[in-house]
Amino acid sequence: MKSTQDSPILVTGAAGDIGAIGRNLTAMLLAKGHQVRALVRREDERAESLRQLGAEVVQGDLTDLDSMHRAIAGVTRIYFGMSVSAAYLGATVNVAAVARHHGVEAFVNMSQMTVTQMSITETTDSPQHKLHWLAEQALAWSGLPIVTVRPTVFLEGFFLRLAAAGIRDNDELALPLGNSKTSPISAVDVARAVSVILDDPVPHIGQVYNLTGFESADLNHYAHVFSDALGRTIRYRNVPLSAWTNQLRELGVPTHLVNHLAVMADLHAQGRYDRMTDDLFQLTGKTPTSLYDFVKRHAAEFTPSKVTA
Repeated sequence: MKSTQDSPILVTGAAGDIGAIGRNLTAMLLAKGHQVRALVRREDERAESLRQLGAEVVQGDLTDLDSMHRAIAGVTRIYFGMSVSAAYLGATVNVAAVARHHGVEAFVNMSQMTVTQMSITETTDSPQHKLHWLAEQALAWSGLPIVTVRPTVFLEGFFLRLAAAGIRDNDELALPLGNSKTSPISAVDVARAVSVILDDPVPHIGQVYNLTGFESADLNHYAHVFSDALGRTIRYRNVPLSAWTNQLRELGVPTHLVNHLAVMADLHAQGRYDRMTDDLFQLTGKTPTSLYDFVKRHAAEFTPSKVTA
């Protein structure tokens, strides 16, 4: 396999904030001595910060053919990740077609763990889950050298983005997740696993890695972890799913994403995220980030700001 010291690795979603996998991965690959071509949707301060890290920044759209030729020409390894979108399948096939044309030697696809429980006769009510499953089928048919990564829910998603305000303002971990267990993982850990794969992809071609977090526990347990980490009592409140999704819509969250989050919440309540694997440790030699350490790291976002008179 050609050395990427001479050819850049393409990282899609490099400026995105959905779990921040792309940005973390870019930094990790650069630290390993690789050249990185970072694909961004627009030129802004996030794109400039990627340049400051040392990445080559390319602006483009995953669904646009010309964009993908500019992004992929000359690279040998690709990380493909995209936020929740109705255009996800079209983007995947577009990138895969161009990658095959240019003869890339490794294509790491960021999928979702729910796909592990799906088949030609078994799906979920989430349109995004179906798109991920179809995308995996298309990549398998493509003949590309695929490595599939399927993480469970991200700590940065349900606990930071969707729950931080309730913890900060009301001392409540307010989520519609029922009383079942779940095993959230840090996006930083996922990025670390992908960096290992892209550093030396040959042993991983054709493999599927299911990545889970530090532990699988219910939300009451996680509320206790928040309490210990923040030094104040945080309680879990299992909010009605309909009220929660209505609030998301009022905040302007796109319908496709709301529908996906609603199904994820329902699957959590059913215990479908109560899973543990050692795939992350096998790849990286490191245990997953615990919720306690994650909360400590992001304590300011869970803590009320002090108002001075």
